[in-house]
Amino acid sequence: MLLYMSNGSAGTKSTPLHSVSVAGAVVREDGRLLAIRRADNGTWELPGGVLELTEAPEAGVAREVLEETGIHVEVDELTGVYKNTTRGIVALVFRCKPSGGTERTSGESTAVDWLTPAEVEERMAEVYAIRLLDALDGNGPHVRSHDGRHLLETSA
Repeated sequence: MLLYMSNGSAGTKSTPLHSVSVAGAVVREDGRLLAIRRADNGTWELPGGVLELTEAPEAGVAREVLEETGIHVEVDELTGVYKNTTRGIVALVFRCKPSGGTERTSGESTAVDWLTPAEVEERMAEVYAIRLLDALDGNGPHVRSHDGRHLLETSA
Protein backbone atom coordinates (compact mmCIF):
# COMPACT_ATOMS: atom_id res chain seq x y z
CA MET A 1 0.00 0.00 0.00
CA LEU A 2 1.41 3.39 -0.97
CA LEU A 3 0.63 6.26 1.36
CA TYR A 4 0.15 9.78 0.03
CA MET A 5 -0.03 12.97 2.01
CA SER A 6 -1.51 16.14 0.66
CA ASN A 7 0.79 19.07 0.03
CA GLY A 8 -2.13 21.44 -0.13
CA SER A 9 -2.95 21.11 -3.85
CA ALA A 10 -6.56 20.04 -4.13
CA GLY A 11 -7.26 17.38 -6.72
CA THR A 12 -3.65 16.50 -7.55
CA LYS A 13 -1.55 13.60 -6.34
CA SER A 14 1.54 14.62 -4.49
CA THR A 15 4.81 12.86 -3.87
CA PRO A 16 4.69 10.67 -0.74
CA LEU A 17 6.12 12.55 2.24
CA HIS A 18 7.22 9.46 4.15
CA SER A 19 10.71 8.14 4.58
CA VAL A 20 11.49 4.47 5.16
CA SER A 21 13.97 3.29 7.74
CA VAL A 22 15.13 -0.19 8.66
CA ALA A 23 16.33 -1.53 11.99
CA GLY A 24 17.74 -4.79 13.24
CA ALA A 25 16.40 -6.61 16.27
CA VAL A 26 19.59 -8.63 16.65
CA VAL A 27 19.09 -11.55 19.04
CA ARG A 28 22.03 -13.51 20.39
CA GLU A 29 21.73 -17.22 21.31
CA ASP A 30 21.57 -16.27 25.01
CA GLY A 31 18.54 -14.03 24.33
CA ARG A 32 20.38 -10.72 24.68
CA LEU A 33 19.51 -7.95 22.23
CA LEU A 34 21.88 -5.59 20.42
CA ALA A 35 21.38 -1.90 21.17
CA ILE A 36 23.23 1.35 20.58
CA ARG A 37 23.37 4.65 22.43
CA ARG A 38 22.93 7.25 19.71
CA ALA A 39 25.64 9.88 19.35
CA ASP A 40 23.20 12.67 18.42
CA ASN A 41 20.78 12.47 21.34
CA GLY A 42 22.13 9.89 23.81
CA THR A 43 19.08 7.61 23.64
CA TRP A 44 19.27 3.80 23.46
CA GLU A 45 17.75 2.33 20.30
CA LEU A 46 18.02 -0.51 17.81
CA PRO A 47 20.74 -0.10 15.20
CA GLY A 48 19.24 1.14 11.95
CA GLY A 49 18.72 4.03 9.62
CA VAL A 50 17.29 5.29 6.35
CA LEU A 51 16.88 2.78 3.55
CA GLU A 52 18.79 3.75 0.40
CA LEU A 53 16.64 4.34 -2.70
CA THR A 54 17.91 1.31 -4.65
CA GLU A 55 18.50 -0.95 -1.64
CA ALA A 56 16.47 -4.01 -0.63
CA PRO A 57 15.22 -3.76 2.98
CA GLU A 58 17.17 -6.85 4.09
CA ALA A 59 20.40 -5.46 2.61
CA GLY A 60 19.73 -2.10 4.24
CA VAL A 61 19.29 -3.53 7.72
CA ALA A 62 22.48 -5.62 7.40
CA ARG A 63 24.39 -2.51 6.24
CA GLU A 64 23.04 -0.28 9.00
CA VAL A 65 23.73 -2.80 11.79
CA LEU A 66 27.30 -3.30 10.54
CA GLU A 67 27.94 0.45 10.16
CA GLU A 68 26.68 1.32 13.64
CA THR A 69 27.88 -1.68 15.67
CA GLY A 70 30.57 -3.67 13.80
CA ILE A 71 28.33 -6.77 13.91
CA HIS A 72 27.53 -8.78 10.77
CA VAL A 73 24.01 -10.25 10.73
CA GLU A 74 21.84 -12.78 8.97
CA VAL A 75 18.39 -11.29 8.46
CA ASP A 76 15.62 -13.70 9.50
CA GLU A 77 12.22 -12.05 9.10
CA LEU A 78 10.16 -8.88 9.27
CA THR A 79 8.78 -8.55 12.81
CA GLY A 80 7.14 -5.15 12.68
CA VAL A 81 6.17 -2.01 10.81
CA TYR A 82 6.18 1.18 12.90
CA LYS A 83 5.01 4.61 11.81
CA ASN A 84 6.03 7.84 13.47
CA THR A 85 2.97 9.96 12.71
CA THR A 86 4.73 13.19 13.66
CA ARG A 87 7.79 12.82 11.44
CA GLY A 88 6.32 10.66 8.65
CA ILE A 89 8.85 7.84 9.12
CA VAL A 90 7.91 4.23 8.47
CA ALA A 91 10.34 1.82 10.13
CA LEU A 92 10.68 -1.82 9.10
CA VAL A 93 12.16 -3.98 11.86
CA PHE A 94 13.76 -7.33 11.09
CA ARG A 95 14.81 -10.03 13.54
CA CYS A 96 18.46 -10.91 12.87
CA LYS A 97 21.13 -13.30 14.13
CA PRO A 98 24.70 -12.14 14.68
CA SER A 99 27.08 -13.88 12.26
CA GLY A 100 30.44 -12.29 13.06
CA GLY A 101 32.26 -9.08 13.71
CA THR A 102 33.24 -7.32 16.90
CA GLU A 103 31.24 -4.70 18.78
CA ARG A 104 32.49 -1.18 18.19
CA THR A 105 31.06 2.31 18.21
CA SER A 106 30.77 4.55 15.17
CA GLY A 107 30.10 8.18 14.33
CA GLU A 108 26.43 7.39 15.01
CA SER A 109 26.86 5.47 18.29
CA THR A 110 28.67 6.16 21.55
CA ALA A 111 28.01 2.72 23.06
CA VAL A 112 27.10 -0.75 21.83
CA ASP A 113 25.70 -3.30 24.27
CA TRP A 114 23.85 -6.62 24.46
CA LEU A 115 20.82 -6.05 26.71
CA THR A 116 18.41 -8.38 28.44
CA PRO A 117 14.69 -7.74 27.73
CA ALA A 118 14.42 -6.15 31.21
CA GLU A 119 17.34 -3.81 30.43
CA VAL A 120 15.68 -2.89 27.11
CA GLU A 121 12.58 -1.78 29.02
CA GLU A 122 14.70 0.21 31.50
CA ARG A 123 16.98 2.00 29.01
CA MET A 124 14.80 2.58 25.96
CA ALA A 125 11.80 4.79 25.34
CA GLU A 126 8.62 2.74 24.91
CA VAL A 127 8.41 3.38 21.15
CA TYR A 128 11.84 1.74 20.64
CA ALA A 129 11.68 -0.94 23.34
CA ILE A 130 8.46 -2.34 21.87
CA ARG A 131 10.26 -2.96 18.56
CA LEU A 132 12.76 -5.28 20.23
CA LEU A 133 10.17 -6.94 22.44
CA ASP A 134 7.83 -7.49 19.46
CA ALA A 135 10.68 -9.27 17.66
CA LEU A 136 10.88 -11.79 20.51
CA ASP A 137 7.21 -12.76 20.77
CA GLY A 138 6.89 -14.65 17.46
CA ASN A 139 3.47 -13.12 16.75
CA GLY A 140 4.54 -10.64 14.07
CA PRO A 141 4.70 -8.82 11.99
CA HIS A 142 3.25 -6.19 14.29
CA VAL A 143 1.92 -2.91 12.89
CA ARG A 144 2.01 0.05 15.27
CA SER A 145 1.92 3.84 15.16
CA HIS A 146 3.40 6.36 17.57
CA ASP A 147 3.81 10.11 17.85
CA GLY A 148 7.54 9.93 18.56
CA ARG A 149 7.08 9.49 22.30
CA HIS A 150 4.02 7.29 22.92
CA LEU A 151 2.36 4.37 21.18
CA LEU A 152 -1.01 5.24 19.68
CA GLU A 153 -4.00 2.99 20.12
CA THR A 154 -4.84 0.98 17.03
CA SER A 155 -8.29 -0.09 15.94
CA ALA A 156 -8.74 -3.79 15.35
